[in-house]
Amino acid sequence: MRDVAIIGVGATNFGEFWERSFRSIGIEAGMKAIADANLSGNEIDGLFIGNMSAGRFINQKHIDALIADYSGMATNNVPATRVEAGGASGGVAFGQAVMAVASGMHNTVLVGGAEKMTDQDDTFINTTMDATMDAEWEAGMGLTLASLYAMIARRMIYEGTATREEIASVAVNSHFHGALNPGAQFRKEVSLETVLKSGPVADPLGMFDCAPITDGAAAVVLCPLEEAKKHTDSYVKVSAFTQGSDTLALSQRPDITSFGATVAASRRAYQIAGITASDISVAEIHDDFSVAGILALQDLGFYKKGEAGKAFLNGLTKVGAGKVAVNTSGGLKARGYPIGATGVAQIVEVAEQLRGKADKRQVANAKYGLAQSVGGTGSAVTISIMEAV
Repeated sequence: MRDVAIIGVGATNFGEFWERSFRSIGIEAGMKAIADANLSGNEIDGLFIGNMSAGRFINQKHIDALIADYSGMATNNVPATRVEAGGASGGVAFGQAVMAVASGMHNTVLVGGAEKMTDQDDTFINTTMDATMDAEWEAGMGLTLASLYAMIARRMIYEGTATREEIASVAVNSHFHGALNPGAQFRKEVSLETVLKSGPVADPLGMFDCAPITDGAAAVVLCPLEEAKKHTDSYVKVSAFTQGSDTLALSQRPDITSFGATVAASRRAYQIAGITASDISVAEIHDDFSVAGILALQDLGFYKKGEAGKAFLNGLTKVGAGKVAVNTSGGLKARGYPIGATGVAQIVEVAEQLRGKADKRQVANAKYGLAQSVGGTGSAVTISIMEAV
């Protein structure tokens, strides 16, 4: 197997783009990544696209062919594959591309993630997102993603492993970094009081505990590590990619205050990369709901159970403040949550940090970075570890 490098990254701004189409934002991100890799585009011999639900959001299926067509790659008959895994769609697409390059099946691959969500009303959008749960035994019974994460939050508060204030502080952390990211949907800090007093969604979670509805796209270019220098001096190594699964329904888990797929996938990733959690200096985690941030830091091994919330509350997850900077992009909460794009956007942020190009949110001397992408309530999880070269 060959080592793999990221040689180019690109992303659109995230937000509500009423005047733009799915294809236009997808192409923009891809062209930025190709240009960043100093390629013409003719070198690309594989295309992987993360997307959750274009069939419902924009009434367009077969988007792999759509992107291949409008990027000009269909002219060269470049194979394109669309990947769907709920909120982990972009993360899984990235993993498929890494394996394709590592195995030698492809040599230079473009990985894209895109979602155009705001063309629909809120009820339709949330119903579509709830389809990433068990449709028969959860969504069909009136449960929503928000209510399931609220149950997790309630259980953690009951067990004494998190307080309501600690859960809310995850959103404060994301908005702190989002204010430093010119591409974020929300570029404004929020106070703990603002989060706590926001309108109720599913007790104890409020509006500011939940990621927004977003349009956006992100892309990266991969090639064998040994060939990276032919294209650019600014590249990073993909040290590990792993993926884990768990039961689709949250009720079938022995413990809802930990995502077993994250625990298993991260431990394998550390072993493959030859590092431990303490070596990670920047992490992009899946905070679609604030309580998920606490789950992630504990499951990834950054903090013991009961300590992650305190780290958020005390500001230790901010750039320059603690052992690992968390969601320097603004995370899903502040950067935005275009579902299929999220996993790839996390890779973009970590790569920019490791290349020293994150501007005001730069983590000093970042050597290793991690991205965690989650589908549903932890039923699909990807872990990617990248290393500065």
